[in-house]
Amino acid sequence: MFKHLSAVPGDPLLALIIAHRNDPNPNKVDLGVGVYKDDNGNTPILNSVKKAEAILLQQEDSKSYLGINGAPEFAAVIQELLLGKDNTIIKDKRIFSAQTPGGTGALKVAADFIGSSLPNPKIWVSDPTWGNHLPIFRSAGLSIETYPYYDPETNGVRFDDMMKTLKADAKAGDTILLHACCHNPTGVDLSFEQWQEVTSFVAERGLLPLVDAAYQGFGDGLDEDMAGLRHMASIIPNMLICNSFSKNFGIYRERCGGLSVIAETSEEASNAYSIIGLAIRANYSMPPAHGAAVVYTIMNDPELKAEWVEEVSAMRNRINTLRNQLVEKLAASNTKKDFSFIRAQRGMFSYSGLTVDQVHTLRNDYSIYIADTGRMNVAGITDNNIDYLCDAIATVVG
Repeated sequence: MFKHLSAVPGDPLLALIIAHRNDPNPNKVDLGVGVYKDDNGNTPILNSVKKAEAILLQQEDSKSYLGINGAPEFAAVIQELLLGKDNTIIKDKRIFSAQTPGGTGALKVAADFIGSSLPNPKIWVSDPTWGNHLPIFRSAGLSIETYPYYDPETNGVRFDDMMKTLKADAKAGDTILLHACCHNPTGVDLSFEQWQEVTSFVAERGLLPLVDAAYQGFGDGLDEDMAGLRHMASIIPNMLICNSFSKNFGIYRERCGGLSVIAETSEEASNAYSIIGLAIRANYSMPPAHGAAVVYTIMNDPELKAEWVEEVSAMRNRINTLRNQLVEKLAASNTKKDFSFIRAQRGMFSYSGLTVDQVHTLRNDYSIYIADTGRMNVAGITDNNIDYLCDAIATVVG
């Protein structure tokens, strides 16, 4: 039955993780895997999470199913984080939110909803975008188009080219994928003024925004990172928003995320939400409980919430400090390449500007693991490896 099947290449980033794990070099550096790490190279459990789990251990009295859309009270947590407290969209009940297995689960359900319910299941994605976006959208039968985004010459956004392409080719009813903040993989975000311009175009053309908010709090702040999304939501009547709690709560393995649908009226949002429920049922039936229970416990305890906000701030500040240190140490190494653009990027990831050959040399000669695209996880840098990393980059780049 399976004799005709051939093996397919695995995910290159997952292969990078395995290669690093098996590398015997004591100086090896992992800048590939997309998780936050502390200065000891560990992915820590937040203190607020530990305290919430202790509360749950004492209070949890059932392991029964949550229901298709997850814990009903969890929706309010998702909505307040994304849109802010007392947002009129929430008050008017124009937004409905479902708990999902991570941001990836939210994207898969959103893709299935678009593919099954919209008359023109075409989606526009940035070039480049997160590597798993394309397989997810293909699996739902969506037609995929790309718009220009990253400019390797300026290490910024090709905004004029982006808008030119969308204005020329995007049709009413198309979906457009936007990264809310901390663009993965480039670390280069739209400015608020650019968000305003994109919003005006989306409204004029009649596009459906699908916003991926995977890194809230890792850019400039929990509210600051959602400024563009919130502006768009105040103007555009229909939106889909996928968010993840993996990064800002550090609960990667608990698989906790959310999918929210905004519509022009509460009835329309409710109708769309019911169809989303069918997609959830066909995918995984019910979401896992633990991660959402942790988040809900933290967000509804003033002391735990305040501690969590400080912990997110500490992670964000550490990443931004590492960016500055990396730029300064590379400049001091007298390398010919100007890496100052890394300072302006946001989130864990950086398009380093390294070529494929340079990345492979770093991997083969120095056991420094960076994706072939040159994307590095800045959070993988520590006090113990930053000098080794900068010396290696300076040697390879020249």
